[in-house]
Amino acid sequence: MCCVLLLMGLIGPRVAFLWAWFFTDEVDQAYSGVLIPLLGLVFLPWTALFYAIAWAPLGGVSFVGWLFVGLGLIMDIGTYSSRSRMRDAS
Repeated sequence: MCCVLLLMGLIGPRVAFLWAWFFTDEVDQAYSGVLIPLLGLVFLPWTALFYAIAWAPLGGVSFVGWLFVGLGLIMDIGTYSSRSRMRDAS
């Protein structure tokens, strides 16, 4: 069960980010190029996804939007730390 949650934490935000990138214009509005979203997709998918979501409705990131971006960063760190914890427990 724990492996399923870890897998969802690793793949889920990447699938959501790719879906938002291909089927909406939120990612194109938030990022001016292709390199930063690709790096976000690989290394910090929660943070990149929350930044794109926080940017699109207002045309910029508000204080509450930055709180969500920070939450995304915490979720990314938690995902990576849980993966290393699972590896150490094995």
